[in-house]
Amino acid sequence: MTDLSFTLGTELGSGPGRHGRTGTIHTPHGDIQTPAFIPVATKATVKTLTPEQIEQTGAQAILSNAYHLYLQPGADIVDEAGGVGRFENWSGPTYTDSGGFQVMSQGVGFQKTLTMEQKDGQDWGREKKSMARVDEEGVDFVSFIDGSRHRFTPEISMQIQHQLGADIIFAFDELTTLMDTRSYQEASVERTHRWAARCIDEHNRQTALREGRPLQSLWGVIQGAQYEDLRRQATRDLVELSDASVAAGQRGFGGYGIGGALEKENLGTIVGWVCDELPVDKPRHLLGISEPDDIFTAVEAGADTFDCVAPTRLARRGGVYTLDGRLNLVNAGFKRDFRGIDEEFGGYVSENYSRAYLRHLFKANEFLGMTLCTIHNLSFMIRLVDNVRASIEGGYFEEYRAEFMGRYYAKKK
Repeated sequence: MTDLSFTLGTELGSGPGRHGRTGTIHTPHGDIQTPAFIPVATKATVKTLTPEQIEQTGAQAILSNAYHLYLQPGADIVDEAGGVGRFENWSGPTYTDSGGFQVMSQGVGFQKTLTMEQKDGQDWGREKKSMARVDEEGVDFVSFIDGSRHRFTPEISMQIQHQLGADIIFAFDELTTLMDTRSYQEASVERTHRWAARCIDEHNRQTALREGRPLQSLWGVIQGAQYEDLRRQATRDLVELSDASVAAGQRGFGGYGIGGALEKENLGTIVGWVCDELPVDKPRHLLGISEPDDIFTAVEAGADTFDCVAPTRLARRGGVYTLDGRLNLVNAGFKRDFRGIDEEFGGYVSENYSRAYLRHLFKANEFLGMTLCTIHNLSFMIRLVDNVRASIEGGYFEEYRAEFMGRYYAKKK
């Protein structure tokens, strides 16, 4: 069976924190030319689009959510269908996240509670209205669907992701926020490391049990919040853990994810710290970014792939990207605007539908409006990253960034 590998392409330039490059991630279901934006298919679907429409946007791979697919329809059903790609009729490469972000962010991270730290004796289900509780073994959480209680551990996450069958899967990690104390961040990074070791063990066990299926690549997830020493140490420890596993004749990490809460102004710095410590022959995925300025920053610092729900979520509300910045097509000013969304950018939607028609669809609550704007936004984001890749290969990255950002953000100046 073919395993995942990475071929390095053109490097942007050497220097501390500057690790941008192009490359190719080889998977059992096809290659991913990097840098690449990976659309999010949360519940085995990019909302409002068919797989054929996703492919037409230029998408090379899609990412689904282990937490949501575990709750509905169940990982066993996806497994019986032949894996998440076959289940959703997508023939290209696939990613699944570990579920760690979702089980913790549902309550503790971002709803009623600002930090992961809780007082002794606190009732996690009622007192602070949180829906998750972390201990050394894993996380207890409450389903957002029906309130039922569940538990994820590193082993369970690996079992679920093997059943889902994606080409690239992620180790189970603990989500923290920027509000957590330094001492909690230290303890969390250590716990995530112990969980990563358990993920490698279970990944190897599941690979042996499921012999004959396409090999899946497990990627470690690097935490450490905004602290340089924690980020660097977490990275070094995960690389050492992977190397030790390989030396013992087992499979280690095929790549690395950069996770956790990141302040926008520190994004490039943090990605740079991590990539300073990572081996150049392993791909790097940055979880959850999609703003154009963040993409340029992340690519320059060394991120190879990234995902985010923002382009599709924005589209379902009538928000669209253009070369001159965002537009909200629901606004009254577009009522008689018969131009395409962005005629210079072009593409299927801009060439065939007017802003006035799209506004009409949203005002009339017609689903077609969401579909068309989603096609446009994904096409825009994917072409932007394709252009970034071409600019690295052509040696004009800085010039392209200045040109694009100067125009896209002109109205904000």
